[in-house]
Amino acid sequence: FTTKTVGQGTGMGLAISYQIITQKHGGSLECISQPGVGAEFIIRIPLQQLVSNF
Repeated sequence: FTTKTVGQGTGMGLAISYQIITQKHGGSLECISQPGVGAEFIIRIPLQQLVSNF
């Protein structure tokens, strides 16, 4: 969903969301889509953040 007119914006919302969910939070983002039916997004974020000892 967007409030911008066609041709406006960068179209990077999903890519940025994916980066934040996977890289920053160690989670996953899954999309299940069927033409004419719709799309379902599954976002999984761990309850505890993994801590690296490096």
